[in-house]
Order: sequence, then structure tokens, then C-alpha cells
Amino acid sequence: MEDKNINYFKYQDLLIRVLLVIIATILTVYFFPKSDRFKYDFNQGEPWQYETLYAPFRFPINKSSESINDEIAQIRVSSPQYFDLRENIVQEVRENVKADLLQEYPGSIKGNKLNKELEKINGIVRNIYSAPYLENQHELKPQSLIVFKIDNEFREITYDDLLTPINLNATINKNVNASDFLYKESLRNSVFRNIKSNLVFNSELTNQVLDDQLNKVLPTRGVVSLNSRIIAQGEIVEGEKYQILITLNETYQSQTWSESQYFWKLLGYIILVALTFIMLLLFLVKYRPDIYNNTRKLIFIFFNVLSIIILTSLVIKLEASFVYLVPVCLLPLILKAFFDARVGLFVHVVTVLILSFIVPDGEEYLFLQIIAGIVTILSSSEIYKRANLFITIGQIVLIYIGAYFAFYAINQGGVIGWEWNKVGYFVLCGLTMLFVWPIIYIYEKMFSLISDVSLLELSDTNSKLLKELSNKAPGTFHHSLNVANIAETAANAISANAMLVRVGALYHDIGKMANPTYFTENQGSGINPHDDLDPVESAAIIINHTIQGIEIAKKNKIPDRIIDFIRTHHGDSTVYYFYKKALANNPELKIKDYQYPGPKPFSQETAILMIADSVEAASKSLKNPTSIAIDSLVDKIITKQVEQNQFINADITFKQIEVIKSVIKKKLANIYHLRIEYPE
Repeated sequence: MEDKNINYFKYQDLLIRVLLVIIATILTVYFFPKSDRFKYDFNQGEPWQYETLYAPFRFPINKSSESINDEIAQIRVSSPQYFDLRENIVQEVRENVKADLLQEYPGSIKGNKLNKELEKINGIVRNIYSAPYLENQHELKPQSLIVFKIDNEFREITYDDLLTPINLNATINKNVNASDFLYKESLRNSVFRNIKSNLVFNSELTNQVLDDQLNKVLPTRGVVSLNSRIIAQGEIVEGEKYQILITLNETYQSQTWSESQYFWKLLGYIILVALTFIMLLLFLVKYRPDIYNNTRKLIFIFFNVLSIIILTSLVIKLEASFVYLVPVCLLPLILKAFFDARVGLFVHVVTVLILSFIVPDGEEYLFLQIIAGIVTILSSSEIYKRANLFITIGQIVLIYIGAYFAFYAINQGGVIGWEWNKVGYFVLCGLTMLFVWPIIYIYEKMFSLISDVSLLELSDTNSKLLKELSNKAPGTFHHSLNVANIAETAANAISANAMLVRVGALYHDIGKMANPTYFTENQGSGINPHDDLDPVESAAIIINHTIQGIEIAKKNKIPDRIIDFIRTHHGDSTVYYFYKKALANNPELKIKDYQYPGPKPFSQETAILMIADSVEAASKSLKNPTSIAIDSLVDKIITKQVEQNQFINADITFKQIEVIKSVIKKKLANIYHLRIEYPE
């Protein structure tokens, strides 16, 4: 059972990290847009700025909305109009004309002559109706065919073949004048009075045929074959090529995948995203094992990456053109504040690589964001200073605008007509990054981390805890100030975090407040309480100041990153004075009773503090602090620490140690005001 528990705890950290990669991958892919995006920006009448484009699949060419509307309008105009032909109208008109004439001339037409004259009327009316007559011209569309049914057959005529009120007068006159009817004027008047339209508009049939024709209007025309060339680099985007590009863009946006296709697409995304997150973990394992081994810090980094990815994905789903409103450079700015520039840049690059899968025009986006991220990293690390933050944001915005200007000039061969709204997006993005301070504050509370902003607050010597230290242990407080000044100078010399090491130095000895008089710097009266104690008891009091310091720091909610300095500033070194004193009486005593519990320093900053603390304390024992004595003391103490492997876990080189030696020697010389001796 115990073996199982050991194996479980042995692999627990690895399981947590694997689970973290899996969760991050799932969330990232889940928020990715579900359809592909057409990764090119183009405008009608401008040259194609990308490489030659070939059809990625076979697709029909969509008609433009204007083309479809024109086609529908043409159909509406030219669609046949259907009428019903009333054949009985001819007989009715003929009888009415005869009745009018008989009534007007009752005794003038008699016998056979009557029949002949009436027969002439039949022929005249029949000739007039040789073309169908339509009285209501507003029902006509001159461009369309006119269809009517006669003898169970549909006949088609055009507008010119139709008898209308416009040409009715001429038609009647022509037929009447051509006859030898006795009373032509009366006949003409009677025909005008009695003639009627023998066509009746059939709206139901006309609309039915129109609807059938409209339903046959296709939204596409022609097909683009797989791998066929769509447009070459430098060609003007217009006409057919423009419509094909529009179609391809719309196809990407509305593309639906089969179950099998979607599975492979999803699998591809999962593999790429998972590989990217694995590369991030491998980087941390190789170069920042302290972060990799700290689950809380690891979760913090993944949380920030996912926040940027999810926010960008949601913006793209809303409106792709707003993608540059997302403050991606907040990521390196925040990570640099909590960790260092290398971590900030690598995480930023990894995040932008993932985002380049989904943003439109991914190559341009990738370049812009990486360059902006580099500028963020190279800018001042002291973002707690308001001027530095504004300068950093201003540099980022200028880089965005400058890079966009360059891309536009390259692609368009000029700068006229560029999109000013994108410049506005860049400015808004910069303004959004001003929220870095409240975001950092929230992160400090959520993840128990510490940033330069908090370090600045902690470095205030008027804070409650440091005031208490100055009151209870004034000598220790003065010692801490000297160590802070020395350590800060040394940190600047090797490009370590000077603010962090300064704050760590201010708090590293707060445990001495528990028993201030047991430490020589606080023994102003000249009475040493250790004179009445056994060496092992004295050593225990001295050693316990680190443990008591940790307890006081936690009670006052000092961040863990500062507590690390309290824990490590003596490493596992020996309280040598009391050890030698006890050794004289008992040669077989255990050295562990006189050693600090550790751990050893595990960063450049904690190593610097150990050196500065030891040297500053030892320098107080110099009766004649000459330049040679100080140099000898510094060399002796640091060499001894190196020999004891106190820096074996710290990321510090021998070259950096030599630089620190040189800086500390100069600093101590300034503290003791060493000058040349003038002759009397």
C-alpha cells in the first residue's frame, strides 16, 4: 500500500501537468471558430497581393446579388402574359351594329339588299377582330409575349400584333373605307360605340408561370475545378476573378463538413495546439524549472494564454475586423512583471502561433504581434512607474501603425486609401493595455504572486512591519538597509531583478524582532545575553531567526517570493562562532545542531542576498576597514560560500560572482568613506 502511495505522489506532478495541457487544448479548440476563414483580404480593383491562388476544392461560382436581381427583373418583364379569348364578343358586336343601323335607317334597307348590306357588316367586324383587341393597356408589358387560348391551343402574339385603343381608329377606318357599304359614317360610329375587348387578363395563370420561371433562377453559374488557378499574384481583382474570390470566401464561411471530415479537422487542430502547449512546458523545464515545478505559477501562465486565445476567438466570431482590438501584448507585459522577459516573450510567441491558425490574414497578424511583443519585452521593466508604462504602450502602438503602413505600401504599391479604422483599432488596443495595473493586482490576489508594483509598495520603509523592525531592532533595521543598498547595486550589475532583491534584503532579518538583544547589532548596552547561555542554545536562537522570520512574514501576509529570501539567506551554513566555541569542549559534537535548515539559494537574487548579507555583517568586525582589508574579506567570504556549494542551485555563473565581488568591494569602500591619507 505504501509503495502505491509513493508511486502516486511520484507521478502526481507529471499527471497534473499532462491534465493541464489536455484541458488547455480542449478549451482552445472548443472556442476556435467552427468554420474555416478565408485567410486573404482583397478589394475590387486592387492587385492581388498574395501568392498565386489555386482552388482548394471544387465549387460553383455564386452570382452576385446585382446579377440575380437583374435576372429576376428581366424575367418579370419578359414573362408571357396569359389572356382568355372571348370569341362570342365578335358576334355580340356584329349584332349590336346591325341593330343600330336598322334602328337608324328602318326603311332604307329592304329585301335582298338588306341581306347583302348586313353581310358586309359581318365581314367588316370580322376583319377588325382579326387581331385580338385589348382595351385596358395598363395590363400590358410591351416586352413580353401575349398568350391566349383558341381552339384548345395556345397562341402567341407580340405587342405589335395586338389591336389596342391606340391603333383602333385607323383599323376601323381602314376596314370601313375599304367596303362599299352605303352608310359608312353611321357604320363607323356604331362600331366605335359597340366594340369591346375580346381579351381578358388571366392573372392566376400569368403569376403561376412567372413563379415557375423565377424558381428556375440559379444562384450559381459555372464551376471552378479543383487546383485550377483562380488568380495570380499582381493580377487586378475585378470581373469574373472578383466574383470567384467572393464565392470562395462565402464558401469558407458557410462550409459544412461531413462527420468524417469534421473529425479529421478537429484532430488536426488538437494535435497542433497540444504540440504548442507541450513546447511551452518543455521550455519551462529546460530554462525555468522553478516555474515548471510550481503548479500555481504554471496554472497562472496557462490561464493567461487561454484568456487571450478565448477573447480573440470570441471577437473573431463577432466581427473579424475587430481582431486588432484585442490587447495581446498584455500577455508579455504581465508575465514580465511576475517572472522575466524570456518567459514573457516565449509565452507570447506561443500564443500568437496558436492565434495565427484562426485569424484572417494570419501571416500579417503573426508578424505584427511578434514584433509588438518584442518591443514590449525590450521596453523598460519598471512598469510600476507611470511614465514607463505610457512610453511602452506608445511604442507598441507606433510599431503596430508602422508595420501596418509597411504592409499596405508593399501590397498596394502606395499609401492612398489605407484603412484609417485599423489605426483607430491600434490606438484603442493601446489604451486597453492601461488596465495592466488593476489586472496585475487581481492576479496577485488570485494566485498569491508578486509583481514590481507590489515590490514598490513593500519597499516603503514606513510600512507597518518595517517600522516595527526599526523600533524593536534598530541595529538589524540599519543592517537591512545597508544590505539592501549593496544587493541592489550588485543585482543591477548582473541584470538581475534589483527591486526584488532590495525588498528581500529589507525583510530577510525580520525574525530577529523576536529576540533582538541576542544579535550583536542590537546590543547597544554592551551586555551580551549569550554569555549566560550554552553554545548550543545560543546557536539555536541564532538559527531560529529564519524560522521566526517566516512565521512573522506569513502572519503579515508577505508574499512567498519575499519569504524565499528569509528562508535561504543563510542556506545550510554553520553558526561558526558558537560551533567553534562548543567544539573546544566537545570534539565529538554534531555539526547539524549548528547548521541552518536551508534551503540553499535557488535564484540569482537569493544568491546575491546571501553574499551581501554575509559580507556586510562581517565588515562590521573590521577594526581598520582599509581597501585591502575589505577586498580580502569579500574574497574570503564569497570563496568560502562557493566551496560550501551554497550557490549550486542558483542560476549564477562564476563570471557573475566576480562582478558581484567587484561591486561589493566598491560599495563597502564608499560606506566606510575610505580615502587616501594626506601628509601632516
